[in-house]
Amino acid sequence: MGWSPQSATNAFLDTLKLRVPHEKGDNKLSTQEPESNEFISALAAGMSAKLIVEVSSKVSPSTIALAAAARQTGGRLVCILPESKNLAESKQVIKESGLKDMVEFKVGDPTEILSHYENIDFSLIDCKTDDYARLLKMLDVNPRKSVVVANNLEGERTGLGGNIRGVKGKSAVRSMKHPIGDGMEVTMIGSRKEFEKRDRGGGATPPIEIRGRVKRTGKSKWVTEVDEESGEEHIFRVPNSL
Repeated sequence: MGWSPQSATNAFLDTLKLRVPHEKGDNKLSTQEPESNEFISALAAGMSAKLIVEVSSKVSPSTIALAAAARQTGGRLVCILPESKNLAESKQVIKESGLKDMVEFKVGDPTEILSHYENIDFSLIDCKTDDYARLLKMLDVNPRKSVVVANNLEGERTGLGGNIRGVKGKSAVRSMKHPIGDGMEVTMIGSRKEFEKRDRGGGATPPIEIRGRVKRTGKSKWVTEVDEESGEEHIFRVPNSL
């Protein structure tokens, strides 16, 4: 999977448009940290993710964002819901967004359902659930190139911290804390050569600026630092006024 700037841009703009109605009074979806939804949509679409998996209690802005990404890549989003009571509302929200064909809902024990999916390209775990740590460890990721997002890490809750099962050999893992807003960790899995190439400033660059580079947006800039010992990337959003 290569990086597609066009798909990333299209997914970003698609997600931006899709969240506008909810800002005008539709309370079905929460709009906490709305910019994070455009971020994950662009990331999933830009890396051409085909199999996208989300575990959440109900449909959320991130579901819309990932469905928009799936539309760009020709992939599918599997949304795993622990309880059936939220299924009808979730389906209705997706239908109203025009993304019904992009989402496949699965209802039941997430630990059981998740075990049936292998080589996941992009996954998002809502860490408000009590068993989030177990779910993160269960993920069977695509070792060649994949992304894991741990969302809503509140209080003392922690994400993968660079540790993920089944990734050996030439694969490298980097976890980034708070790439946008609070409570999010993004873990990227890929070849060591690709990470080294990006660190040197070569190759296609996703909407995550690499080591020492800065990306400016309307009200802020992005600064990324790499911990030399752990290999973790830390991305900070800094207001342009600073």
